[in-house]
Amino acid sequence: MDSHTLIIILITIAVCALIGVGIWIGFNQMRSRRLKDHFGPEYDRTVRNTQNRSIAEAELESREQRVKKYRIVALSEHDRTHYQQAWDRVQNRFVDDPRGATKDADELIFQVMQRRGYPVSGFDQAAADLSVEYPVVVENYRAASAIARRNRDGAAGTEDLRQALIYYRTLFHELLKIPMPTDARTIAPASGERSQPHRVVNKRGGLRA
Repeated sequence: MDSHTLIIILITIAVCALIGVGIWIGFNQMRSRRLKDHFGPEYDRTVRNTQNRSIAEAELESREQRVKKYRIVALSEHDRTHYQQAWDRVQNRFVDDPRGATKDADELIFQVMQRRGYPVSGFDQAAADLSVEYPVVVENYRAASAIARRNRDGAAGTEDLRQALIYYRTLFHELLKIPMPTDARTIAPASGERSQPHRVVNKRGGLRA
């Protein structure tokens, strides 16, 4: 093999390598863009928590693949009615028993998730699974659960508990796939308390009173 042929071969190999690198970079950019568009604030949160974009993206893709294996079903009208009545009881209980109502709301979310087909085994996986279909509203769920944990330790005030119930209700209506009632944006105050307006993250990432 003469030197001229060798040079041509080396140049060809170099060009192919550059094309391969370009394709790999382009693929990763498309992957990042898709995940960021789909997960929104959940993407940023996962990157921030892992402090590594590649690890974060692998984690989000792992969630997608896991949830694809679930048999997620819509609730029947009977189930929607049943759970809506259960929620009404939870919300009415808040007036006299804010702590108990918050605990019931947390448990009701798990019940609805299980009925929909999510294999609930704990809060962390429940939140991760929900983030695939509800990447914005799941942040409300995390905030509500944090208050619920403080509630179990006796460290959550009445206003905290009301905020938790509003957060739970936002996710509850998403899971039931029914609109949030326009006349039910606040939770009735507990006995002896005055209700304060709260803002929650809605499905599109905005804020609602």
